[in-house]
Amino acid sequence: MNIIVIGLNHDTAPIDIREKAAFNGPKLEEAIDILKNSPGIKENIILSTCNRVEIYANVTDIASGSERVKKFIADFHRIPEEVLNKSLYVHSGKNAMTHVFRVASSLDSMVVGEPQILGQLKDAFDIALKMKSSGVMLNKLMKKAISVAKRVRTETKIGESAVSISFAAVELAKKIFEDLSTKAFILIGAGEMAELAAKHLINNGVKDVLVTNRTFERAENLAREFNGKAVEFDNFLQALVHTDIVICSTGAPNYILVKDHVHKIMKQRKNKPMFLIDISVPRNIDPEINDIDNVYLYDIDNLHGVVNTNIEERNKEAEKGEKIVDEEVETFLKWQASLNAVPAIVALRDKAEAIRKEELENTLRKLGNLGEKDVKAIEALTNSIVNKLIHFPTAALKSASEDTEVMVDIVSRIFDLNTGTKNKSEDPGDRGNDEKQ
Repeated sequence: MNIIVIGLNHDTAPIDIREKAAFNGPKLEEAIDILKNSPGIKENIILSTCNRVEIYANVTDIASGSERVKKFIADFHRIPEEVLNKSLYVHSGKNAMTHVFRVASSLDSMVVGEPQILGQLKDAFDIALKMKSSGVMLNKLMKKAISVAKRVRTETKIGESAVSISFAAVELAKKIFEDLSTKAFILIGAGEMAELAAKHLINNGVKDVLVTNRTFERAENLAREFNGKAVEFDNFLQALVHTDIVICSTGAPNYILVKDHVHKIMKQRKNKPMFLIDISVPRNIDPEINDIDNVYLYDIDNLHGVVNTNIEERNKEAEKGEKIVDEEVETFLKWQASLNAVPAIVALRDKAEAIRKEELENTLRKLGNLGEKDVKAIEALTNSIVNKLIHFPTAALKSASEDTEVMVDIVSRIFDLNTGTKNKSEDPGDRGNDEKQ
């Protein structure tokens, strides 16, 4: 029961290596199948995303298993080993478990707290189950990782603060307008970040969508994509009278919306609140507009400030998440240790039962003809004595999470048990350090 993690991610590998090392489409199942038939690799799961490629394996021997997996990645993708190894990390034993739980909880993500990784991990697990490459150990590890991730989400606020510019814009809009579904929105221009913010707004309930662009055909195409309406660029000021949320991202070198424009618009709106987001660089909306009552203007720097504040908040919540991961790793280690003790517990019970039966038969022969009631009473007595005698060594074996091998050896010597070869599921060289190639 030697768990290892071999992988690379956004911190250790440039994008060109991540692209080459990815297991996409049919490649994924082919790779799982090859690993299934590799000597020394008892179980495997492959997680492959745009930011990470990781192989989780239960191997016969950690050192040789790690080398075999590393060579497999290099050979499969035709990446020179000396190039690949610069980007790889290797975790084993407790460190491997900690890493998997951190990945599932998005504590190891490029954006801490992002929700996508858990779904990607579940998908990887489902494929392994379908291909029967995952067994008792990795099944338990994955199920535990999923439950740890849910616990981190439930007990911390790690995913509550917006940490992208586009999503921060939407979060601000939700603070100004309680119900976005009743608000009208206009997109001025067609910058990528502005389009993403528009999609977030639509996902949060905005239905009345207008799009304007200097190229009307572009406006029409985007309007169709958003199930909205295109507006001629020369007419967008009139459209603002009926618009609550404005996102602006054009290539104009100057302001296309100034204070006088908005004064007139607000009179026509009867001073109803208006939220403007200027993602343009240089700015397209006059910052003096923010002085007008009930007008809320944010530019790219304001949004960066919101994002940075939220990242700090997520990092604080991540510290709570790390403590949860540590607790759950200890729980998993105790479960794993209990498996290591199973052969000794079974051998102890078998030996105790064999002695009980032998002595019971000898005693019953000496006592001669006894009634059925007396025989049952004596049998119950011997069962009770044996159970009470083996209770304490059995409990000690089950609870010895860190010293299982030592405890198994002691109990085996004391009771002269035959438990087979000495347990080798733990890596004797693993002292909590990770190997990073």
